[in-house]
Formats: sequence, C-alpha cells, structure tokens
Amino acid sequence: MNMTTLLRGASVLAVAVWAAAPPPWLAAQERPSADQLLKDADRARGGLATGITWTASVETTDEESASSRTFLVKARGDDALVEALAPARYKGEIMLFNDRTIWFVKPGLRRPVSISARQRLHGDASNGDIASTNYARDYEGTVVGETTVDGKPVWTLELKARARNVTYDRIRYWVSKKGHLGMKAEFLTVGGDLFKSATFEYGNRARTPAGEFDFVSRMTIADATGAGTVTTIVFGPPRVETHPSSMFNINNVMR
Repeated sequence: MNMTTLLRGASVLAVAVWAAAPPPWLAAQERPSADQLLKDADRARGGLATGITWTASVETTDEESASSRTFLVKARGDDALVEALAPARYKGEIMLFNDRTIWFVKPGLRRPVSISARQRLHGDASNGDIASTNYARDYEGTVVGETTVDGKPVWTLELKARARNVTYDRIRYWVSKKGHLGMKAEFLTVGGDLFKSATFEYGNRARTPAGEFDFVSRMTIADATGAGTVTTIVFGPPRVETHPSSMFNINNVMR
C-alpha cells in the first residue's frame, strides 16, 4: 500500500468520524439559545411588542360535569386586558396585567384588587394561562436535551422562575426545532413534583406587516394529581392591531 492510498484512507476516516460526532463548537452553533427559543415560542402565544387581540374559551370537564367561560384578550408587550364575556353573571369582570402585577375589577368594586397569576381562573387554568405568554421574561431557561413530541423533533428545556409572582415555579418545556413552537409543558412544584401538564396546537395564523406566523389555537391542560379534570383553552383567530398604552392604565379601566 503506497503513501497516497494511506493518506486517502485516513482522510475518509477523519470525515466519517467528524460527521458522526461534530466538534463542540459546531454543535453549539446548531443549538439555539434557551432565551431565543423562549422568545420565539412566546410570540406564537401572544407575546408581541405590538398589539394583538383574541378570544379565549376556557372549557373544563371532569367525571361529573362540564362548564365554560369566554374572555376577550387584548395584549401588548408585557401588558394585557382580559374581559369576561360569558356566562352573563361574569360579564364586566376585568383582569389587567401590568408586567407581573394583575388587577381584578368588576362592577360594584370601588377599588381594584391585586390578584396572583397562580390563582385558578377556571378548572385547571390559572390567571396567567389566559393572557399572553412571556416565559422569556419570567423564567431562566436551559436547553437540556432533544427528543420528539408527536413525531416532531423538539428541544427540551428546563425553566426556573425568576420571581415568586409568576404563574409557575418550574416548567419542563418542549419547543419544536422547526418554527420554535411550544409543543408540550409540564408544570412542577419547587420540589420538582408534577401537578399538571399541557399540550398546544397551532391552527391559527397571525398576520403582521412583516409577515405571517403560527399562533396558538388550543391549550389542553390535564391534572396530574388523579382528579381526572381536563381544561381546554380554545383561542380564536388573532387580530394584530394597535393598542394605546392608555388601554392598560388601571385608572382608565376603573372609570
């Protein structure tokens, strides 16, 4: 065997080894940061700097009964105005999200009441589930692996709350490699115990001057404690529109 043949064989072997196990610097380039994944996933769940509006119908079923509530959501950046539409007995109730502060207002209340994002809204849906999602702001994320969800390649992220007044302490989150959409979430206690999980569907499209993108159409929340409750949030088609800052001023809401 001459030197040329030996060199050619060594080159082929080196290429094969490199392809099977690319160097760390290349793997790092291919894996997006957790922050970027969360920002992209947030956009598809209402986290836009500009204004956006949608309806949300929250439906809960268990072994004995079923019930529903409908809301109109107007969001912009870190703010959201959520107005109850149905049933009639809740009409006029409003939740105003100012950054991480949530105000509750209803007819007859002289002053707004501060409430928690963790409080139950309906069934297993929390107040923080109904408005725009801002996981990039509220959680410290780490990409811990990759797998598939419903046959789609996804990144696996571990999220830890940056503050106490966010909706959940810890989240295990699966974000699709294509489109960076949140596909599945597991919500955990501080100690790491699972208490509910959720899956997401993206049958809506949001249209902006810069183009279109997928927007959440359904969030299905399952209780993990054995209660058998399933809560579904059905999101109506979104409308991208301008919302003035005055819309999210609690003094204006109280008038």
